[in-house]
Parts: sequence; C-alpha cells; structure tokens
Amino acid sequence: MNKLIGIGGVSRSGKTALAKRLAAELQAKKNLSVHIIHQDQCVIPESQLPLINGKADWEHPVSIDWSRLNLLIDQDLQSYDIVIAEGLFAFYDQAIAERMNIKIFLEISKRLFIERKREDLRWGLEPDWYIEHIWEAYLRYGRPSLSSEYACFNGARDIDVRGLLDEIL
Repeated sequence: MNKLIGIGGVSRSGKTALAKRLAAELQAKKNLSVHIIHQDQCVIPESQLPLINGKADWEHPVSIDWSRLNLLIDQDLQSYDIVIAEGLFAFYDQAIAERMNIKIFLEISKRLFIERKREDLRWGLEPDWYIEHIWEAYLRYGRPSLSSEYACFNGARDIDVRGLLDEIL
C-alpha cells in the first residue's frame, strides 16, 4: 500500500492531533503500520535561521531541512504502510507535495489561532508581534493553492476520522 498523507495548516490548527488520531485508527481498524513525521523534526540549527526583530524566524520555509525531510519520507515509506507528514509547510515543497497520495488541510480563523497560540506556553509567552508574524507566514507560505486535490477541514471542529478514512482510502 505505502501511502504518504500530508497534513498542513497554521500553528495550533490541530495537525498533530489529527495525525495521531488517523494513525491510531489506521492501526486499529485497518491493521496498517503507520509512522508520523513532524516537520519540526527537520528544522535547521537555530544559528542558521534568519532573524526577525532579533528573534529566530522559525516561520519561514528556509527553517526546514528539505533534504532531511525527503530522506525521512523515503526511509519510512520502505518500512510502513502509511506515512503521515504534518507541519505548517507540509505542502510548500512541490516535490514532496506531488508525492502525497492524500493531502489534508486544516483551517482555523485568525481569532481562534491567536486564542490558541496565547494559551501555548511551550516556548514561553510570545509577543503579539511574533504571533502576528506566524499568521502572516502561514498566509504567505503555509496555505496551498486550494484545489480538489486537498481535503479541507475546519480545525475548530471535531473531525470524524472514521468518515475521513472511508472517504480518502
């Protein structure tokens, strides 16, 4: 089978949660081996990142080591039935996007993004200007040119994973 599923969307839109739910459902109900690749696994060293207002700019496609991500995908597709690659820039690299059998895009409103981002204290309290920068980077680099090849879902609502799988597999 060996399929590559991509999940994209802005920070805090539910990409990781959906990837985990899909993986669990595929393993339990379809008896498939699944591995999730988080785009964050492939970020370049902080010292090599561009700066914005003196702060490392993680919100730019240059922050991703695309060769490493491709290598991880290649390795995982040899070992697992399904590989799920999720991240803000899931569809940015055209070569990777073209390899995806299934593309899922999660949308949330700017208001909900800001609300969720302010609650996310993993990296400490981020300043308002940086939260705005994250949103602008998402609009610039994270949104695919939407077409029929993307299954789009509202990340503010609970997604029926079983129904989704029936639809896409």
